[in-house]
Amino acid sequence: MRAPGEWPDRDPLAHRAETTPDRAAVVDAREGGATTDYREFDRAVEALAAGLAEEGPLDATRGADESPPRVAVLADDRAAVPRSLFATTRLGWSVVPLNRQSGRAALVTALERTDPAALVHDGPTAERAANLASEVGLQTRSLAALRDRGATATAPPAGERTVDRDAERLVLFTSGTTGEPKGVRLSLRNLLASATGSAFRLGVLPEDRWLCCLPTYHMGGLAPWVRSALYGTRVVVGGDFDPERTAREMREHEVTGVSLVPTMLVRLLDDGWTPPETLRFVLLGGGPADESLIERALAAGVPVHPTYGMTETASQVATARPEILAEQPTTVGQPLVTTDLAVVDEDGDPVERGDTGELVVDGPTVSRGYLDGETTAAAFSDAGLHTGDLGWRDADGRLRVVGRVDDAFVSGGETVHPAAVADRLRDHPAVADAAVVGVEDREWGRRVAAALVPDGDTLDAADVVADCEADLATYERPRTVAVVDSLPRTASGTVDRAALRNLLDDRGDSV
Repeated sequence: MRAPGEWPDRDPLAHRAETTPDRAAVVDAREGGATTDYREFDRAVEALAAGLAEEGPLDATRGADESPPRVAVLADDRAAVPRSLFATTRLGWSVVPLNRQSGRAALVTALERTDPAALVHDGPTAERAANLASEVGLQTRSLAALRDRGATATAPPAGERTVDRDAERLVLFTSGTTGEPKGVRLSLRNLLASATGSAFRLGVLPEDRWLCCLPTYHMGGLAPWVRSALYGTRVVVGGDFDPERTAREMREHEVTGVSLVPTMLVRLLDDGWTPPETLRFVLLGGGPADESLIERALAAGVPVHPTYGMTETASQVATARPEILAEQPTTVGQPLVTTDLAVVDEDGDPVERGDTGELVVDGPTVSRGYLDGETTAAAFSDAGLHTGDLGWRDADGRLRVVGRVDDAFVSGGETVHPAAVADRLRDHPAVADAAVVGVEDREWGRRVAAALVPDGDTLDAADVVADCEADLATYERPRTVAVVDSLPRTASGTVDRAALRNLLDDRGDSV
């Protein structure tokens, strides 16, 4: 008997299709607004699942880590990953979405680490998938052919479709801003708990339409599909982000919600975007949003909801609502109802409110661990997931995230927190954005190096550094500076610190 408060073991998409079969599930903005209802969406997923199930060799568990059979997906079509997730979940398998922007070496590594039974693809990625599969000794399958093969299969009644809530159902690779990406193992319980917590924070209306313009091989792009299936709302599938096109898609399809990274919001505002009246929320995550961007968004009437989230927590940890941002523009709000958040010192003991420490997250949204056991053991304790992020909470429990534990470095015996230095650099009126890292220095061990994006045609780096001197300790002042058109970022929008160090080594000037 299921304990009170426990998720049922029914297939969530099958339940949705049985409950509201005629309600719109997917609106394809790329195809003139072609609409698929939940009955049709469920049938497409069932056909894919049946096609996979009929491929006999695919049902053998590979590897020795007691994982379910895995299917890797390399596809241009943004809808391919969520359809594959629902299909493999139905089979008791796991899906591994691959970043189509990655180079060959990174994709080969991802395949070798996850050891999938097959690599499935769509038309545009067929040749690349074949080359990768040949290199690592995998089978390939066309998504279209699998759906066609399974289209005539007889599906069981929806009520008979059950799933294991706690088994691995999804492996997502983190962005890898400072090293090799980590493979995060997520369960259906993680995904549904995240969707529940998000609903309590953002609210849900029957007419909600969530625009998907983020890649679905990242959590920010995939989460709206799980949420919409749970809520009975619809996903609007957009093209790759472009300010003009994305603004048009929001307007023409009466979008009520969208997930963006800060650079996307900046580009929309730079393009003169006015949000449509239907828009209820812009979930802003994937990296820190500086105070000036929040103020600019509020002034433009954007219902911005800054959020702190992770792949390891199936998306949101904490999210702020717009009504508190006028007075507290640097907060990402309080934790979601499904999430426990602690701030701890170096010994793992909780710190006082207002003090900075590492963020530790626990609750049903938190991943079951990583592909690598040693990485899992290093990151998890009885208290939960040690995120490696630094932050503090005010008297009301609202969170500020101020950097990474491993971003901090020692220069001449003093600890430098790059995020704090970057925040001060952004205060200069000629600076649109900034990022700071430590680079090797013979005398000091490491020195502060900064990349500055000008807010205009010109920027005098020496003038910016001089302007900051009164507010920065001597050891915090940038000694190497490069003026750049844009900061190097990962696909999810966070600053790529390894690329930033290389850039500063090549182009940085002493100041």
